[in-house]
Amino acid sequence: MFATDTLARSLRLLRTRQFGTFWFASFLSNIGTWAQQVAEPWLLLSLGASSFVLGLDSFAMGAPVLALTLVGGVLADKADRRRVIALFQSIQMLCPALIVFLLWKGTIAAWIIVVLSLIVGITDALSMPSFQSIVPSIVEPKQLPAGIALNATQFNLSRILGPVVAGALMASSGAMGAFIVSAVSYVPFILVALWVLPRSPPVLPRQERFDRHTLFEALRKIARDPNLRGSLLTVFVTSTFCAPLLTFAPLLVTLGFKGNVAHFSVVIAAFGAGGLAGAVALLAVDPEHDRRSIGSSLALVYAGVLMLIAFAPWFWAVPVLFVLAGIAMTAGNSSFNALILAAAPAAIRGQSISFFMLAVRGGVSLGALLTGVAISFIGIRGAFLVNGSLAFVALFLVQSNWRRAPPVPLIPVGTV
Repeated sequence: MFATDTLARSLRLLRTRQFGTFWFASFLSNIGTWAQQVAEPWLLLSLGASSFVLGLDSFAMGAPVLALTLVGGVLADKADRRRVIALFQSIQMLCPALIVFLLWKGTIAAWIIVVLSLIVGITDALSMPSFQSIVPSIVEPKQLPAGIALNATQFNLSRILGPVVAGALMASSGAMGAFIVSAVSYVPFILVALWVLPRSPPVLPRQERFDRHTLFEALRKIARDPNLRGSLLTVFVTSTFCAPLLTFAPLLVTLGFKGNVAHFSVVIAAFGAGGLAGAVALLAVDPEHDRRSIGSSLALVYAGVLMLIAFAPWFWAVPVLFVLAGIAMTAGNSSFNALILAAAPAAIRGQSISFFMLAVRGGVSLGALLTGVAISFIGIRGAFLVNGSLAFVALFLVQSNWRRAPPVPLIPVGTV
């Protein structure tokens, strides 16, 4: 299952012009994103926001996925993905820039941050299927699992460095420094999208590009495929019930352990360290190994870790559990991402990824809203315990049916 030569072949992808440049630009962009992810909840708390407002902010960023990600999937299949990414990333860049300006003027308010999160959510929903579909166009088919794992590696490495950068900036210059880094970090990725990534020709035939039945036909194909259906349901369950762990980490630190922003940065960095370890481990997995067993097992681990966090007696147990949660979430979702790209027909690969993003981001937004309400009634630990228990039961039911389906090889027949 694991092999050092497989790991070496995977790492060679970083030496290629297109994938290597794409990886590095994404890495810089995500450092800025995670710096903002640390600064934003603490800025909201400093403005007097409640747990419901924190959940609402996360919901605002994720809710557009429920309505627009499928449209983004059609864009990924019928438009030049470079331009789609560059356009919406440029709009996103203006959001942290505006927060910097309002902080400088002293006129920032919690509702403004929530509105800007909504704008980011809309642009993410429309562009993420194009972003996720880029990797199959810049790597060989047999390198696709390695490309996805490397992408997850940079994401989680940035999850470690971003909080460190944010913590240093917030200690010296306040939240404004973290938002400045976030705004600037978009620039290299936009440049790479325009001038390095390959132009993607439309996948959908001309007569089908604007067919209003395109989305429903793709949904029917996905629903009939047990591997696609099982992957999406598993990801949706973990995103809904387990992902609020990150959203409400500030409350866990402050209410559960009387911690400060330094403790919060440690917790987020621990999650990133676990995610990095999980992504690196996947680089050494044989590309032909069935990812269902890996993803399904780690989803159950994720639910179990959430229940353990609810009972954590002291703070320093929390970063250890967050490392395990990071491993489970990253390695599990990356496995399902690769499985979906391999199992989906080329003509609907972009739309299949849009359903994957719908399961991830839509689940996160729904879970954040529901968990925010639950915390108001049963507290942060009670909410995590209920979420973990519901996730474990739901995952068991999904997997008991899904495992009867034949596995799919992780070597796609063609690229987009």
